[in-house]
Amino acid sequence: MKRLYKLTRQILPTLLFLLSAVIIAQEANVENRAIQNYRVMFYNLENLFDIYDDPDTHDDEFTPTGSRRWTNKKFYAKLNNIYKVVMAVGGYEPPTVVGMCEVENEFVLQRLLNNTPLKQFGYKFIHYDSPDSRGIDVAMIYRDDKFTPFHSEAIPVIFPDDPDSKTRDILYVKGLIGGREMIHIFINHWPSRYGGYMETKPKRGRAAEILKHKTDSLFNINPSAVIVIMGDFNDGPNDESLFKTLDAKNPENDIQTTALYNMMLVDRKGWEHGTLKYREYWDTFDQIIISGSLLDKTGNLWVDPNQEVIFHSDFLLQPDERYLGKKLIRTYLGFRYIGGYSDHLPVFFDLKMKVE
Repeated sequence: MKRLYKLTRQILPTLLFLLSAVIIAQEANVENRAIQNYRVMFYNLENLFDIYDDPDTHDDEFTPTGSRRWTNKKFYAKLNNIYKVVMAVGGYEPPTVVGMCEVENEFVLQRLLNNTPLKQFGYKFIHYDSPDSRGIDVAMIYRDDKFTPFHSEAIPVIFPDDPDSKTRDILYVKGLIGGREMIHIFINHWPSRYGGYMETKPKRGRAAEILKHKTDSLFNINPSAVIVIMGDFNDGPNDESLFKTLDAKNPENDIQTTALYNMMLVDRKGWEHGTLKYREYWDTFDQIIISGSLLDKTGNLWVDPNQEVIFHSDFLLQPDERYLGKKLIRTYLGFRYIGGYSDHLPVFFDLKMKVE
């Protein structure tokens, strides 16, 4: 009897420890099930062209006989590289929503979703032809088991002082994420700096004005509107178009529901560079901007502003022997085919949803 009592005293603490560990694990599983993540990504694809000449746009260089000798083999290699990046950003599963720019047409999107392993995830796409002279557009792909679009439109960016100048539309998509929460998504590719920063600055300011008008209209209808803005803005988060005209604030400041916040303004450790590199200089032109309703954590959807937002995996980078550090593995270096991924790094974030 004494032996049994002694043995019980020895075993009981271990049994209690194991039982408590099981309970903690079960509670953790319940907590994990109570929060669902929906990853959202943006990626400048760097000239995703088909191989065919469109007589209405300046795409001649991306044809088999053009200056870049763009062939089917290179086109499908490009599609496969995009697939790899999307899957890598997704981690355990591919992202729910992917905003894209430098997409030529619906044909390339169909090939991306049907001729790569992305086919197994049921992606669909939203795309409109824009008046850009090169024929490159913005687009969005989404998993229709996780996102349901209700409305989409192309918002034209028109310059009253220069009506003949053409640029990409802003893609607006409204839909339900997780079958429950309405979100408003804007995908952008603002006018480039080609021709000079100061000379092109008013055009990016005009794009910011148009976008600001749309977001203000949404806030007027619903002060708690969930808004996600992403894109290649060809300006940094502190430039006038974004910081002043769009009024995209720092998320580390006081949060207001009817304000916009630029997640790229948060001071992070780790990756200290931007999303694209010119010579020795990095810039952060690819950005994610969200409404205050995603930061005050009062609703069913929220975002952690301190999460990692620039995807900088080693397979996208290589040593920069000329300017030191690292540089991106691009599709082309000048007119020399490299067979890489893009001249931009992707950006992403997680929308978190409370599951009842």
